[in-house]
Amino acid sequence: MNAEITLPVRQQNNNIIRLATAQALAGANSVVFYATGAIVGNAIAPDRALATLPIAIFVLGMAACILPFGALARRRGRRAVFMLGTGAGVLTGLLAALAVVTGSFWLFCVAAFLGGAYAAVAVSFRFAATDGVGAERRARALSLVMGGGVAAGVIGPMLVTGTMNLWPAHTFAMTFLAQGAVAAVSALVLLGVTSAEPVAQARSGGRPLGEIVRQPGFARTVFSGAVAYMVMNFLMTAAPLSMHLHGISQQASNLGIQWHVVAMYGPGFFTGRLITRFGARRINAAGLALLALSVLVGLAGTEVMHYWVSLILLGIGWNFGFTGASTQIMDFHRPEEKTQVQSLNDFIVFGVMMVGAFASGALMNLFGWNAVLWGSLVPVMVALAALLFGARARRQR
Repeated sequence: MNAEITLPVRQQNNNIIRLATAQALAGANSVVFYATGAIVGNAIAPDRALATLPIAIFVLGMAACILPFGALARRRGRRAVFMLGTGAGVLTGLLAALAVVTGSFWLFCVAAFLGGAYAAVAVSFRFAATDGVGAERRARALSLVMGGGVAAGVIGPMLVTGTMNLWPAHTFAMTFLAQGAVAAVSALVLLGVTSAEPVAQARSGGRPLGEIVRQPGFARTVFSGAVAYMVMNFLMTAAPLSMHLHGISQQASNLGIQWHVVAMYGPGFFTGRLITRFGARRINAAGLALLALSVLVGLAGTEVMHYWVSLILLGIGWNFGFTGASTQIMDFHRPEEKTQVQSLNDFIVFGVMMVGAFASGALMNLFGWNAVLWGSLVPVMVALAALLFGARARRQR
């Protein structure tokens, strides 16, 4: 087994700050696409049933790139992947703006795929923050980087609201150009991240993947994280279009998404402490319970406050569920196995999330907002039951 290198505290803190900043900037990429993707799609798609396809392709880009990026990180180190991802982010902005100007739906879908590739790199920031960090600080490092995404809840909607009408003939074109510029800034920030171990060391050793995934609790942990992310994406994808169809203004919709993203990442400043005190499994379960509550609030009505409260609960539930599950994943791998296991986990998470993104548009168009909500409640309850039964089985052993 390869020994894990522990960085000096100063370098650990530098990495956490830079990765949290990059998380904030990369999060704006996702916010811009989630806030505008379905609306732009609805305007330029050849068929309105395809309105949410760009969001689904965004998620497809995430899922498709996670394993290749994980393999690249294992061979070349995380920095190479960071630069590749931010480059994709710059191209996303340029191509999406061109698609809006030319009215090309399929070019917009290409931009969405590249945006997903950028997001695939961004989700690895939370694990990168734990590289070279002692076991007692890992949960806090991971959650603090996720907490950096709270700024995305400000930057993303500000980009949309502040730039959407700068080119009146082509709404959102300037928004995507601004998003591309933000991705370029993120690349500069990531250049200063210190590697925790030589690339050659990270390449070798480790157990067979089959042996790792057969560990008791691994599948349950991955499933709970996947459900937390899928349901968040399921509702976040459909909510802006649902608000639009119910006559709620774009500004109110943007504000709802802004508070949702703040709720997603804001708890990151203390979720690590909660995990240290109560354990990752309990925080994971609490997150799933909050996701269920979010659905119930959404079912209560379609006024602005129903959407806003539901989206806020959705964000907090996602943070607890996903952070708890991500922290648990680190219990299942050795240092030399981390990029392989972490990328497998994220591939499964975003593969499941992709299914939700495709289903969200179909349910929304065919059956409406309530169908999306009911479709979210079932997997949440299954995942919560799996965690509770797993905890009971452990106590009985």
